[in-house]
Amino acid sequence: MDSKTKWNNKYKERMIDLKDPVPNPRLENFSRYLNGGTALDLACGLGGNSLFLACMNYHVQAVDISDVAIDFIKERAAQNHLKIQAEVCDLTDLNNPNWNNHTYDIVVISYYLDRSLFPIVKSVVKEGGYFFMETFYQSLGTENQGVSSQYKLLPKELLAEFGDWTIHFFEENESAGRQTIFCQRE
Repeated sequence: MDSKTKWNNKYKERMIDLKDPVPNPRLENFSRYLNGGTALDLACGLGGNSLFLACMNYHVQAVDISDVAIDFIKERAAQNHLKIQAEVCDLTDLNNPNWNNHTYDIVVISYYLDRSLFPIVKSVVKEGGYFFMETFYQSLGTENQGVSSQYKLLPKELLAEFGDWTIHFFEENESAGRQTIFCQRE
């Protein structure tokens, strides 16, 4: 099964009981920094982060491999009169993404890992802009998460990768097996 079909099926399942998609709670905690502008939500899924950012006065570009997810976001954005441009994009094939020629006040990646995106993030975040990322990492006791090690960050990997930015928040939650960063480009 290809990735698009896999994710379309997962999102169809999740939508059965879904009321409203919710944003990442740690991203919500940084709302005092979020003053509107432009946002890029990579691997946006069903759009919890995109919808939240749009409500915080961002014009959001949301991308995901799943057309099921993108159609869902477009519908929610239209219903709520939110500025979200959602498009299908396979993030493993970055030959010509139209968002690569823009700059953003914030870029968000939640529970998706492709290290080749790090240089792109660094090039598209505006000076003074923010980057939020949270995903799985290789911690003790999380071997049985059902996530391959290739999709898990190394300990302190985001800190090392974005260490030259201003780090507002960094956490490795051992019990949840997640690593989170919220940082600002200077």
